[in-house]
Amino acid sequence: MTVSETAGAASFSKLGFAKGQVIQEFGYDDDVDDDLRFGLEDVIGTELEDEDFNDGADGVLLWYRDGDDDLVDLMVDGLTKLFDQGFIVLLTPKAGRPGHVDAAVVEEAASTAGLTTGGQVNVAREWAATRLMPPKGPRR
Repeated sequence: MTVSETAGAASFSKLGFAKGQVIQEFGYDDDVDDDLRFGLEDVIGTELEDEDFNDGADGVLLWYRDGDDDLVDLMVDGLTKLFDQGFIVLLTPKAGRPGHVDAAVVEEAASTAGLTTGGQVNVAREWAATRLMPPKGPRR
């Protein structure tokens, strides 16, 4: 499968990714879509940073499946890494796939974490992406 079959530059742009951004990845496991990851790295022009990265990030890529750690806690952890105007893209398995997360669960977790959702985008055969935005204004 090629990147164009998973997520093209237009999908990444719609989610807020752009050349030169620092993107930190959480929730990497053996079920992630590597074509999607490599396509994103092509768009931003560098490799994704792992969970141990300690500098600020322009965005966070968060892979999440039903049964993983608490979603609110993971969202808040992602928020602490973001520069102002940063964003989180939550990747969850699509409906009918193992680990699927109901949209209502995502909405509730986002609201509890102080985030708003920007709609879901199909980015890969097995994964859907939801853009999460913190409230406007500087964060601590």
